[in-house]
Amino acid sequence: MQEEGKEEMTALLIPLLFLAVFVYALFKKVKLYDSFLDGVKEALPLVLSLFPYLAVVLMLSELFTRSGLSDMLATFMAPLFRALGVPSELSTLVLVKPFSGSASTALLSELYAAYGADSYIGRCASVAYGSSETVFYISAVYFAGSPKRRLLPALAALLANFLAVVAGCFLCRWL
Repeated sequence: MQEEGKEEMTALLIPLLFLAVFVYALFKKVKLYDSFLDGVKEALPLVLSLFPYLAVVLMLSELFTRSGLSDMLATFMAPLFRALGVPSELSTLVLVKPFSGSASTALLSELYAAYGADSYIGRCASVAYGSSETVFYISAVYFAGSPKRRLLPALAALLANFLAVVAGCFLCRWL
């Protein structure tokens, strides 16, 4: 019963926040609708500049998985993963996660179905999924909004993702 009360309070939070902003704007005599339209006008150029980057990332992630390149690369990288303490069954998940959140969610579900969520592989898969990010999507947003096109932050994020998976699997071995 207590959980239902928390859910009801959470459901009210956003409408109450909007109401508070609306009341504050009325108090400050801000033309709310005009301010909203000005914000939308400023957002349109950002959306238009972001679209090509996102389209490329989405197409590349789909090509990476459908072409079989992700499977071939996972098979090739499996011995390295095993040597670092990452179960080879996770190699496809680790390689797909930086490209696509939805594809990695599907892979996570398949791993749970095959090995169980409470197994060592299931726990490592959970950590690998939760400790990594869709780096290429985030990089697309970064490149669209930044005048500098530096590749080093994206490569550092990929390395951090991989090191987080290795560290997470190491910790899962002890838990």
